[in-house]
Amino acid sequence: MRKILIVGAGHAGLHLAHGLLTHGYDVTVITGQSSPEIRTGKPSISQFTLPTALEYERAFDLDLWSALSPQIREQKLFLYRDGQEVTSLTGSSHAGNGYSLSVDRRVKMADWLEFFEDRGGKVVIHGVTVTDLDYFSRMFDLIIVAVGHGELGQLFDDDDSRFSGTRQRAIAQAYMYDVWPDPGENENLGWSAVTEEAGNIIFIPILSQEGPCHSLLMVDKKGGPMDAWPDRPGPEEQLRRMKDLLRKYAPDFFERIRDAVLIDGRSTLVEDLTPQVRNPVGRLPSGGRVLGMADVVVTMDPFVGQTWNNSTRCAQTYLESILDQGDQPFDEEFLLKTFDRFWEFGRDNQQWADFASSMWERDDLPEHVANVMIHASQYREVADRWIQGWDQPSDYKSWLFDPEAAQRYLADVKARNGG
Repeated sequence: MRKILIVGAGHAGLHLAHGLLTHGYDVTVITGQSSPEIRTGKPSISQFTLPTALEYERAFDLDLWSALSPQIREQKLFLYRDGQEVTSLTGSSHAGNGYSLSVDRRVKMADWLEFFEDRGGKVVIHGVTVTDLDYFSRMFDLIIVAVGHGELGQLFDDDDSRFSGTRQRAIAQAYMYDVWPDPGENENLGWSAVTEEAGNIIFIPILSQEGPCHSLLMVDKKGGPMDAWPDRPGPEEQLRRMKDLLRKYAPDFFERIRDAVLIDGRSTLVEDLTPQVRNPVGRLPSGGRVLGMADVVVTMDPFVGQTWNNSTRCAQTYLESILDQGDQPFDEEFLLKTFDRFWEFGRDNQQWADFASSMWERDDLPEHVANVMIHASQYREVADRWIQGWDQPSDYKSWLFDPEAAQRYLADVKARNGG
């Protein structure tokens, strides 16, 4: 039986650990936090579990929350342009009966870690150094690093050849109760916005440790109007500033949260993040190799909520590559091919995140994007395709990223609908 070590109990690492365990591998997860410590820790940036990713989770009995979590079957996207009427589109999360979920990472990772151990997986609660990995490399057939902070992150060099859109983002988030519903809409509708003057917003129903609530995430370039957190304010002051920013830049959002309150004393988050891609193979001092995964090597802009989509696809791809390798060695060629197999999806996802989060950083909204928004408000199939692209971002390159392809697509839609 081949022995595999996964360093880190995050979304990608635990998904892969469960998959490998299901297929009979000897799997050890080493993590610096126990499940009780994860549950009582700080919040993380809220993410979607999109329909396809949810199906991958169900294959390993990892969908533990669909009966409890708000089911996001539609998304509404707002476009705020200075001095112009607000444009919006509403699309379905899935072409069939699928839906998205958002679950507090503290709930999801703690449950997955405990479930992994209950299933017979080995869990070691301990910090890990590069020296430790050198030692472990003699004990395991393959080491996968799924945590990228500290000295472990330094094993993976930046790779500008794969992605050069690096720019620092300022992030603020709050979990809240007492949100006003969107009049006439389903209470579990997800909202997002792109603003011309400031940054981007995601406002979604989420399952927290205290039950269903709403998560408000605000993302802006460093030094932008929504980067209002240099002094790292306390929770109540942060919520007050978030309300003030929405009143100014996204008034529809403000109307929904004007009476909102934080769910508890650990409801807020402020941090900076720089999207980047790193080389996937880390070299140990002894000459051994380790494979980085998910956000260790592909850090995404949080506006499009794609980090868990990336994590799930990465875990699924790594699992398939390991299974395909059989008894062959996990050499450097295998490690590189495994990442490249995932990067076919990750590249398209990173391109989508970069496009969506920087629409106005090119001085003005591209004309064809504005045209798509206009048509999406008239034809539901255009809105559906935009929203469902969050689940399958590779579709965007066949129409939305290409002005001519977008115009041809819109003309076809009009013709089919008698326009």
